[in-house]
Amino acid sequence: MNYDDFADLYDHQYDLYRDDLHFYGQLAERVSGAVLEIGAGTGRVTAYLTRRGVPLTGLEPSARMIEYAHARAAREGLNLSIVQGDVKTFALEQRFALCIAPFNAFMHLYTPNEQLQALENIHAHLEPGGALVFDLSVPRYGAMNTMRHEGETFHTPEGRTDIFLVQRQDELKQRVTTEYYADTTAPGGTLKRRHYTLTQRYYTRYEVEWLLRCGGFESPRVAGSFQGGPLTELSDVMVFQTRKKG
Repeated sequence: MNYDDFADLYDHQYDLYRDDLHFYGQLAERVSGAVLEIGAGTGRVTAYLTRRGVPLTGLEPSARMIEYAHARAAREGLNLSIVQGDVKTFALEQRFALCIAPFNAFMHLYTPNEQLQALENIHAHLEPGGALVFDLSVPRYGAMNTMRHEGETFHTPEGRTDIFLVQRQDELKQRVTTEYYADTTAPGGTLKRRHYTLTQRYYTRYEVEWLLRCGGFESPRVAGSFQGGPLTELSDVMVFQTRKKG
């Protein structure tokens, strides 16, 4: 998938998402050592942690996403450390006390082979006993193959933009593909439509637990919220906390 094409919509959609910031902020501030962020995107979490003095390196495959992150940093007077690279193959000399993968970063790993490659590479970049913490959405979706507007509207100098989406689910491959239609109505009434496609691989709790063990990590602590509550049928997110074995 080419995340460059998705960068502008992503930045608009999630710029104000705050649910996870306090959790990852507290986590990173308690660590005595450097932090690695997988899937830095347009710098939402990266900037938040950097503002708090966390020694953070972000990893992001999309050059366009990184451009947006540096634009955010310029607006906020920050100097972000973001490396362009793939979680499966990146190679840094530094070793980290903590690795975080916020906001479904692992949902862009589509096969067990890719997932294990990523976990083994993260494992190699952690200090002995280093921690890995990440969150994943609980796979619960709206009506498939139906165009929906879920309340996403934002305003820019171009005009008002409404986001419509259509989702398709591949249950055998555990993937959901979302087609986004961004309709911008200019002040004069002209309508412009942009189209984006996002495919994500969703997970079940125990599948993730086994993947972590196969990747060299301890059995994780699993929560159903960023506040630490149990994972239940009403949870929207699964939060995993584990450590490198040995």
